[in-house]
Amino acid sequence: MKNAIVYGFHFILVLIVSTLINNASAQSLSTVQDQDGNTYKTVKIGAQIWMAENLRTTKFNDGTSIPLVSDKNAWIILSAPAYCWYNNDTLFKSKYGALYNGYSINTGKLCPAGWHISADVEWTTMVELLGGENVAGGKMKESGTKNWLNPNTGATNESGFNSLPGGTRYGNGLFFSEKSAGSWWTVNKSNSLNGWYRSMNHASTTVTRNFIDLTNGFSVRCIKD
Repeated sequence: MKNAIVYGFHFILVLIVSTLINNASAQSLSTVQDQDGNTYKTVKIGAQIWMAENLRTTKFNDGTSIPLVSDKNAWIILSAPAYCWYNNDTLFKSKYGALYNGYSINTGKLCPAGWHISADVEWTTMVELLGGENVAGGKMKESGTKNWLNPNTGATNESGFNSLPGGTRYGNGLFFSEKSAGSWWTVNKSNSLNGWYRSMNHASTTVTRNFIDLTNGFSVRCIKD
């Protein structure tokens, strides 16, 4: 009888702890639509509500078009908002979304109404909730190797963030790191020529924070106001 009581208590305790962990990490929510009519899944991580997909709009939220710049030499000299698809191939649109330069970020008009590009501090809040920068990447990356290169270290996606390796378009116009890494702009207007971003790669559970010039093209995630 005593063993049965102990077993029952243990089962209830495990159930409670499991529920608390799930609630603290990820809760799937409704969808949100951008100016182009693209629909995005969303997820609640802690108190924050994030898009669970990379942004792929070709229009600002006021309806004006974002310039599509495919030409390498034109990308190099940009000092205004622009976007592109990885390797200039629209086949990457639905999977990875668009790559936006930092000048697009600074317009404040990329995300749907009621949403904004995640600030550096908002990424910090999420990363700390998920255990810190050394382990959070594993909890944010899509699991498996369908889209990430082997070994996709520690990827569980238990947060529901569903990060994907959309690669980068550098300021020199070249594309790099599709399937091996993903990078996301954050909002930080302390320097008009540079901006902060976060990145993850296939061989680590780390979320890296770096500073780079605005000519680079990265992925974007929006967060609810």
